[in-house]
Amino acid sequence: MTDGIYSVAMTLLVLDVRLPDNFHPADAEQLVQGLLNMWPKVLPYVLSFVVLGLRWLAGVQLRSKAELLSAAYIRWWLLYLLLITCVPFTTILVGRFGVFAPAIWLYAGNTALIAIVCWRLMKLTPEIENEHHVYGRQLSLILLFMSALLCIGWSFISPQHALWGLLLNLAAPVAMRRSAEAKLNSH
Repeated sequence: MTDGIYSVAMTLLVLDVRLPDNFHPADAEQLVQGLLNMWPKVLPYVLSFVVLGLRWLAGVQLRSKAELLSAAYIRWWLLYLLLITCVPFTTILVGRFGVFAPAIWLYAGNTALIAIVCWRLMKLTPEIENEHHVYGRQLSLILLFMSALLCIGWSFISPQHALWGLLLNLAAPVAMRRSAEAKLNSH
């Protein structure tokens, strides 16, 4: 069921990535220029897809280990899914109005809340995750939260460039792999 929520949310992200209806290129050069001009919509789409994909993978790993969930966990999980379903809206908003700081605040605020709720979900299930996996998820969530705060702060200086702060999330898999290698080398 939750996989379906992710697949719908991730699919909805791409619906706003399109050329304007009044775009009619006369040649290949104009087409390429029109495609290049789409980066303000493509960047939020790609970043949102990566964030949702990483959150989905973390949820799958956790769910596959949990057989019985508490009522508190279920309430937090529903809040988590609510926030996930808001990502397409905030992505469209920031794709269309990313030059305005409030669009960045809403998008990054939703992202920060996702990180906070994920942290809480992880804390509600300490017995079902191994130490390395917990460390990796913690690192990933800290990067997600910090990148959202970076975007909000950056939006006060340059809203149109603030989303680049989310690229910090791409460091999570690298940091997790290095951490695992260091742990193996220490034993």
